[in-house]
Amino acid sequence: MATNLDIQGLVFDVGGTVIDWHGTVSSELAAFGKRKGFERDWAVVANSWRKQALQGVRALKPPTGKTNIDHIHRATLDPVLAEFGLTGVTEQEKHELTMGWHKLAAWPDAVEGHARLKRKFVVSALTILSTSLMIDVSRLAPFHWDCVISCEMLGRYKPDPLTYQRASELLAIPSGKLLFVAAHNFDLIAAKAEGYHTAFIRRTAEHGTGAGPTPEPDASVDLVATHMLDLATQLGA
Repeated sequence: MATNLDIQGLVFDVGGTVIDWHGTVSSELAAFGKRKGFERDWAVVANSWRKQALQGVRALKPPTGKTNIDHIHRATLDPVLAEFGLTGVTEQEKHELTMGWHKLAAWPDAVEGHARLKRKFVVSALTILSTSLMIDVSRLAPFHWDCVISCEMLGRYKPDPLTYQRASELLAIPSGKLLFVAAHNFDLIAAKAEGYHTAFIRRTAEHGTGAGPTPEPDASVDLVATHMLDLATQLGA
């Protein structure tokens, strides 16, 4: 059943919502481990790396200069390697592991869901991922965005209120006519505070199977969808 929300555009979180960072990074780490003769729980290693990278992003204060998520992925890789006793890793191997984040695959429902939504709405990304990373993963999927707004362009990172404000300004669509789509409550709550409608996408395997309970959507969200195809159906796309 289509919703009666009056919206003109959708603004997407990307990592975890549209693309499966955990599946790709775990696979990249496992392939690295096989080459090096390391045996670890690579799903756990991937989660630690992601957690440290997000902490690095949230610690950034404007102006951020040339710092983006690629720099943070590289900077947090060394403590992750140390945490899991992964020694003897060359600089070239560290670079290849870091660039593995540029290979992130879309969730199985995401490409078709994205295409359906784009036929009816303006679709934009608002992401902590770097511009070059977004180019690579969007070409891989493929996703055909109307606009990609990387937080590195803004010099501020979500959930800074300015990021949501600037997205609305750049799209020339009032926030009250935008639907922010994410799998994370902190993002949705922050967007809601700036006047957006919000939609929660359930990504039960974002951190791998058995990684903990699936978060429930915050009570403030307007829509809850099991995946992007479900969201498209709810929005009449």
